[in-house]
Amino acid sequence: MYIGRIACVAMTAEGRLCASYRVSSRSFPNRTAVIGADKVSVIPNAGHEADILKNPYIAYNCVRLVCEWNVAIVTNGSQTDPIAEKIALGVPPRDAIVSASLTLDYERDQYNTPRVSAVADKRDNSGWLGVVRDDGLEVREMPLEPGTFFYVATYEENGLSLDQGGEYLAATAEEACKFILGGGVFADREKPVTAVAAIGTDDGFDLFVMDAPPA
Repeated sequence: MYIGRIACVAMTAEGRLCASYRVSSRSFPNRTAVIGADKVSVIPNAGHEADILKNPYIAYNCVRLVCEWNVAIVTNGSQTDPIAEKIALGVPPRDAIVSASLTLDYERDQYNTPRVSAVADKRDNSGWLGVVRDDGLEVREMPLEPGTFFYVATYEENGLSLDQGGEYLAATAEEACKFILGGGVFADREKPVTAVAAIGTDDGFDLFVMDAPPA
């Protein structure tokens, strides 16, 4: 089943928060994720830079770390930065997701692609998911417990549901990337391209990126 981009919040068995994101694509698979100082960006692979002229939504910051690296924001588009900036100014994650989602709305492409967002907040050990579609907006704190995860996608599974989750076995950022690319329920979610994970540490969040293996 193809469900498009995926945003996920989780808590490892050891109680560490994790936010992860997967790019899945039928039309623009030639992309990768690149780690910066406090962010991760999705960009076209070398030789495919002109793809952004075909679709302006395919390159963006998908991760930001704010509040002295105590809050990780992951999304599928340009809402990453305004959510991060509002949280850095003291706006609660719920309100930051709502504000950015209402302002930017769903993507105006041929699919009316929803914007999906996730926030992992070490300050109170909370995990949030949000989605804005052409028919509505949902934001909620997910009931994370050690060894659990929840996710929302751009297509098919694009509502917030406690059924979209399960047991979380990843313990590191690398394992989190492997999991969202093809572990558990995600093994049946088609056309993975690249993934990024931010997992809580004693000093903030550890970042890792991983491209999907060739099909």
